[in-house]
Amino acid sequence: MDWQSESPGLWAFLESLNRGDILSGTVAAIERFGVFVALDDGPGHPTLPGVGFLGIPELSWRRFDAPTDVVQVGERVSCEFIGFDTYNAEARLSLKALEPDPFQAFADRTVVGQELRGTVEKVLPIGILVNLGNGVFGLVPCREVDGRPAVSPAEDFEVGEEIAVVVAEIELPRRRVFLSRPESGQYAGVVLPT
Repeated sequence: MDWQSESPGLWAFLESLNRGDILSGTVAAIERFGVFVALDDGPGHPTLPGVGFLGIPELSWRRFDAPTDVVQVGERVSCEFIGFDTYNAEARLSLKALEPDPFQAFADRTVVGQELRGTVEKVLPIGILVNLGNGVFGLVPCREVDGRPAVSPAEDFEVGEEIAVVVAEIELPRRRVFLSRPESGQYAGVVLPT
């Protein structure tokens, strides 16, 4: 569809937006692929439930199972405008852009050599997933970096068990923190789910 000629008011509105603008509206519809937002200052959309759209990765820094864990239809939201989708003629929005990044907060308050405690979230074939809190999860792998065995997940750890780890390195650009086990120097990588 040629949105520019079919819906010139909608097109003009979307072109007037600048990256970083804060837009408010009401959650109009929730789908498995994202959330439509009826913007307060925007026109209606001829084919979609709202002119604004929140993709799943833009809903929250935190891990969640479904969009309804974050927002509900009819809820008022304020979002940051991150782009103009010319194919669908919609404003791409981010809810998480207006929230503090828990990984950045973790990196700001954590130093190399610091001992942390976390809870075993899952025992996986590749290692132990550890919840360090505030949306940051760590992986204690079954092998050290040099290939020697590090831990035996099935034998040594249980879901819900609290364990100690030590920060070895923080990689902000890749959003990873590397850890070791205090008693054995075991190596681990921490990731923040997207």
